[in-house]
Amino acid sequence: MRIKTNIYILIAIFFISCSVSNDEVNDVSPDGKLFIIGGGHRSEALMDRLAKEAGVYEGGNIVILPMSSSVPDSAIIWSGESFLELGIEPERIKGYNFQLGEEPKKEWLESLREAKLIYISGGDQNRFMDVVEDSPIKDAIIEAYNKGAMVAGTSAGAAVMSEKMIAGDELRYEEYHPTFRTIETENIELKPGLGLITTAIIDQHFVWRSRYNRILTAILEHPELLGIGIDESTALLVEGDTAEVVGVSQVLVFRNPERSSIVHNNIYGARNLVLDIYLPGDKFSIR
Repeated sequence: MRIKTNIYILIAIFFISCSVSNDEVNDVSPDGKLFIIGGGHRSEALMDRLAKEAGVYEGGNIVILPMSSSVPDSAIIWSGESFLELGIEPERIKGYNFQLGEEPKKEWLESLREAKLIYISGGDQNRFMDVVEDSPIKDAIIEAYNKGAMVAGTSAGAAVMSEKMIAGDELRYEEYHPTFRTIETENIELKPGLGLITTAIIDQHFVWRSRYNRILTAILEHPELLGIGIDESTALLVEGDTAEVVGVSQVLVFRNPERSSIVHNNIYGARNLVLDIYLPGDKFSIR
């Protein structure tokens, strides 16, 4: 145990030393994959599937992006440990804590473009997008994805995957409530995400936190999009237009095929909405 602990400490020092330094998106069909984790416990089996799908057992680097987290250096360490436990060599695990308002380091951007797996930690999706939106960092992530990299994320790292991102707050109410207490107009706050998925809005911790009202509000305001809710300890593996459920729980997909939206005194009504509940191993189209 002492040897293992010492190894983790050495890795932690390396990661932190990297992260605290101050120093055109291609319009093509992506060759990469997405691994979108709904938060919660990430089992070894879940992370093993991620590593296999990304091909990192055969080689290539993993880049951890911790900017969602309020403790980014710790987020790098905790995320890195999941890959170390799979037997990934420490020197192939990189952690880059890009800073808001700072010019991104060229060598970090190059490493990001060439990464085989990009992993986005949990935390606050707004904090992450504040750093990467309209920046070379976002361009580098998309370039890597277009060239064949796996882009993965958990919790907040899942929310940022979609083009329209759930920011989390209710616009009508000052007090934060993670499940939304109502289904009403002009209440959900959406901001730009990474845009790796353009056909759906992603929500996370879904069944565990009963976030149905939030995703229903989203598809009533944006009926052209799917509403995808991923539960904890569960991931959605996306390749092309096909998504597969991985893990132990469910993925719920809400559709509004008739573009239905009825408003009465600021509350929503709708007709003929469609809900599918997918189990581990199930596949479905995200179109």
